[in-house]
Amino acid sequence: MKIKTLFSINPIILLALILFQSCVSKKQLLYLQDLDHTNYNDVVYDDYLIQVDDILKILVSTTIQQEASMPYNLTQNSQVNGIEVMKLNGYLVSKDRTINFPELGLISVNNKTIKDLERYIKKLLIDGNHLINPTINIRLLNAKVTILGEVNSPGTYNFTEQNFSLLQALGLAGDLNINGSRQDILILSRYNGKQSSVRIDLTSSKWINGPNLMIKPNDVIIVNPNSAKVKSAGLIGNISTVLSIASILLSTIILIR
Repeated sequence: MKIKTLFSINPIILLALILFQSCVSKKQLLYLQDLDHTNYNDVVYDDYLIQVDDILKILVSTTIQQEASMPYNLTQNSQVNGIEVMKLNGYLVSKDRTINFPELGLISVNNKTIKDLERYIKKLLIDGNHLINPTINIRLLNAKVTILGEVNSPGTYNFTEQNFSLLQALGLAGDLNINGSRQDILILSRYNGKQSSVRIDLTSSKWINGPNLMIKPNDVIIVNPNSAKVKSAGLIGNISTVLSIASILLSTIILIR
């Protein structure tokens, strides 16, 4: 009697219940849903402090007698291009936060931003009567972000922009897939010797005006699965599995009846 009662449920309702377990609502998928009601603040660009194992490209030049600046630049192979070759010819920041600079020796980069280091090297060259009014250009060569979880192309990606946003980073990974939770993006940062984490809700626009708009080099972004994916884990993996289970249940109901 109990078995008969169990299978006396309307097959359509039963199928609907199964499919409902794998559904994702429109509200869970749309980004920045309250964007029209957001008051924008000025974008605050966080000055990135140079870290251990950063690779820096440092170019010294002068407007007059360009040959005079050559001893202060690492020798470059003009026949080979590419970011990986540039890294090999860059300045690696040591564990004691120094770089070995031509003619000047060891230079501390501790608690310095890229702009700070540009000004500092320029001052050393002028004060030491090395060059007259040199121009210093510094670029971080090995900035990267790792993106894991429910995205279309997880992996580690390099970027060369000095300021790189969270949405740009997710774009590198091909955006979130249908199983990714737009309301639960975890960002792990290791910066200036400290580990930190923050969770972002992409369906809201509140985070745009905060400090998490821009990511830092070496950040790890984890896109967690949404509720539908969690519910279906180990039971309903995809739509073909759903249909197979539904077909078995319907066949069983018909036979019992």
